[in-house]
Amino acid sequence: MEIRHVVNEGFFIFGENGDELAKLTYRKEGEKLYFESTVVSSELRGQGIAGKLFDAGVKYARENGYKIVPICSYIVKKFESEEYDDLKA
Repeated sequence: MEIRHVVNEGFFIFGENGDELAKLTYRKEGEKLYFESTVVSSELRGQGIAGKLFDAGVKYARENGYKIVPICSYIVKKFESEEYDDLKA
């Protein structure tokens, strides 16, 4: 399974054979990415998939000069770390 980034629709998905087993959705406004929702299917919870989606989003933001506005509670919690200070809008 792999993480795919669907830029024109604003999400990162984790799955196989067309199945969406986990998804991080965002919207882009100017130079900001609003991370709105992180959802992981029940069979994959506790396996670090949300973290992998988050890492993919962070990598995309850093590589493209975006700031992140955390909206979803999972992302808000991750953003408490100083590791992400460079991305805070």
